[in-house]
Amino acid sequence: MAVNISAAVLLAVLVVLFVRKSGLKAGHAIVCTLLGFYLASSSMAPVISEVAANVAQLISGIRL
Repeated sequence: MAVNISAAVLLAVLVVLFVRKSGLKAGHAIVCTLLGFYLASSSMAPVISEVAANVAQLISGIRL
């Protein structure tokens, strides 16, 4: 659960930064958000969640 919350916060921060600095329009951000909601309710949701968890585990295993 902690990974999901931190990923959501990270993505929200990125969207805010893109809207303010990179020229992402608010309409585009809304479309991306709606796409996320539709993907979360689709049959692809478990696969997306598993891939995100695997990427988070891979990143946490990197030793600098």
